[in-house]
Amino acid sequence: MPENIKNFILKGENIKMEVTYQPKGVCSRLMHIVAEDGVIKSVEVVGGCNGNLKGITALVEGMRVEDAISRLDGIQCGGKGTSCPDQLAQALKQLT
Repeated sequence: MPENIKNFILKGENIKMEVTYQPKGVCSRLMHIVAEDGVIKSVEVVGGCNGNLKGITALVEGMRVEDAISRLDGIQCGGKGTSCPDQLAQALKQLT
């Protein structure tokens, strides 16, 4: 498992995972994601388009990690070949 992922076992049942990810090819500079039992609990993004990223994080919080990946993976911004949503999907893949 990559070193930027922290695993915690809470109450002997729930599995909480965190990842800090440095996006590539986009304006955002850092993403920190917390998931518990396969559900996204929080997403923090540093840099990028503030309003759009607040909207994206509000939409994915409470969503299953796999569902968010399937919706965000491959979205492109301009001619970059990636986007902040796509980079969020790449970060989430590290939790699966």
